[in-house]
Amino acid sequence: MTASRRPLSADLARIALFAALIVVLGTVLVPLPGGVPITGQTLGVMLAGLVLGARRAPLSILIVLALAAIGLPVLAGGRGGLGVFVGPTVGYMIGWIAGVVVIGLIAHSGRFTWWRAGLASVVGGIVVIYLFGIPVQAWVTGVPLDLTALSSLAFLPGDLIKAAIATVLAVALYRAYPRAFPEALTRRGTAAAATAPVAPSVA
Repeated sequence: MTASRRPLSADLARIALFAALIVVLGTVLVPLPGGVPITGQTLGVMLAGLVLGARRAPLSILIVLALAAIGLPVLAGGRGGLGVFVGPTVGYMIGWIAGVVVIGLIAHSGRFTWWRAGLASVVGGIVVIYLFGIPVQAWVTGVPLDLTALSSLAFLPGDLIKAAIATVLAVALYRAYPRAFPEALTRRGTAAAATAPVAPSVA
């Protein structure tokens, strides 16, 4: 029997929920020299990619960026307005979009496991975001690329901790409520369970 598709309203609610989560986590802020703070916002980005997948997670990011563009203080430290899109953090924000796509593709490429979720969080939530953020930060601030990359090492321990937290939370959510995840992933898990061999009973 084919599983019924999730209502569009349910998807929109989940997308909006993760956009709100990203905004709330932006209130967790540790300033650093160079203009780019350590923020809890990337934890929300990682969770969005893990739970919503490559198709829906970018919509959560775009909602946050759209709200920032119209001036709402939704980014880390209560920032908003068009000025943030020409500041040193703009590359990281662009990286969020690419990052959640990569996270979703890796995490949902097969059975949802802790190692696949962890790999997705590190590759998409750290490496991809850095690849966008560091060059743009160097260009905007006028600091050489190698020095900017070196200074970004200050973010790495915190980002690795956030990747671990995102992995634990996403795996726990998947075990408790798999319907929160993309339908294709849920169907694969259901199909695998249905076709798994059953051990013979001992009379």
